[in-house]
Amino acid sequence: MKETMKDLLKSVVISIGMAMTIFCLVGIVFDIGYKGSFSLENYKFTKMVTGCVLIGLGFGVPTIVYRKESIPMPIKVLIHMGTGCVIYTVVAYAVGWMGGVTNIWQGIIIGAIQLAVAFIIWFCFVRYYKAEARKMNEKIQGMK
Repeated sequence: MKETMKDLLKSVVISIGMAMTIFCLVGIVFDIGYKGSFSLENYKFTKMVTGCVLIGLGFGVPTIVYRKESIPMPIKVLIHMGTGCVIYTVVAYAVGWMGGVTNIWQGIIIGAIQLAVAFIIWFCFVRYYKAEARKMNEKIQGMK
């Protein structure tokens, strides 16, 4: 149980950190794109940062499902990414990243980019952990 909580906390911190990093990088792009006149009013920045924390939680907390060996991997991915992407979409509408000024095609493009980024990040983590497992297996084999 203690190890599970430690892993969960680690996943949440990493996810929130990644959400904040992506938020800052996108903010820089918008600031440059608007030639320094990008402004936020009515606590919009605070709402967006809070949204980033929620998105980090939305992608970080469901990673606990990967510890359950009885669940098939496709279902684990569906639970993890499904939860994260639904929370991202709800938050994106709530803080104004999507909706309002966008038309249907812009919404589809934003949604596709969201899914692509989420799965690219997930794929990078899968590759990292597979490489770690391979290294551990090689060390174990070398000890025999």
